[in-house]
Amino acid sequence: MNKTLRSLLFCASLGALPFAAAQAAEGPTLRIATEGAYPPFNFFTADGQLGGFDIEIGRALCAQMKADCEFVAQDWDGIIPALLADKYDLIIASMFITEERKQKVAFTNPYQKSAMSFVVPKDSDLKDFSPKGLAGKTIGAQGSTTQGDYLSAMFPDSDVRLYPTQDAVNLDLVSGRLDAQVGDMIPMLEWTGKSEDGACCRLAGAPISEAKYVGEGVGIALRKEDAALRDQLNQALAAIIADGTYKTINDKYFSVNLLTLQK
Repeated sequence: MNKTLRSLLFCASLGALPFAAAQAAEGPTLRIATEGAYPPFNFFTADGQLGGFDIEIGRALCAQMKADCEFVAQDWDGIIPALLADKYDLIIASMFITEERKQKVAFTNPYQKSAMSFVVPKDSDLKDFSPKGLAGKTIGAQGSTTQGDYLSAMFPDSDVRLYPTQDAVNLDLVSGRLDAQVGDMIPMLEWTGKSEDGACCRLAGAPISEAKYVGEGVGIALRKEDAALRDQLNQALAAIIADGTYKTINDKYFSVNLLTLQK
């Protein structure tokens, strides 16, 4: 077989591959969406750049796949619709893998375990975090999240308030406009333990781990048709866990291992 024919057959075979796989073979630029308002997972740095755990994991995956990364910020409530509209290729934004979301998008293997927690002011006398115990109380969460879904479904007799960002929830708790909030456990641990405004507050009650709300962990979301790209991401994720890259990034931000939620 001559060189020209081999080249033609190779090009034809690329044309038969799924689009994402053909891109990967060429060393693509992956467009990655994140929220930019969920520290320490994703946030804007002082110089206006996106940073945080999610961003560094994304860059590590791109390096493993020999692909370029291009991060974009997207408001949380529109982050899945914009993925489906082809505004970007992936979402790396600490998104819980839930059955409801799996109806719309595909997910990689989890890159974090997940749990939620109540957070209250340090001087709060709340001890009962059942629907009955919080009846009449004002409780908050970020809207369009599993935390918001949990409060809306489970606490019909409470004043449930939903906010556009986690920072807005935190602000109202600090300001005394909420009796309690529900947040993702790890960022709430970091907020209460390491930030000046979060020093007002503490985690309370047992971790919330119902699979209906916290799902199978936290994964990278992508369009269902991009199965080849999902396989490549899973392989890259396994590689950065095996070679210690994941742990290096994890330990930069957290005192617990996000893959086990243990110290």
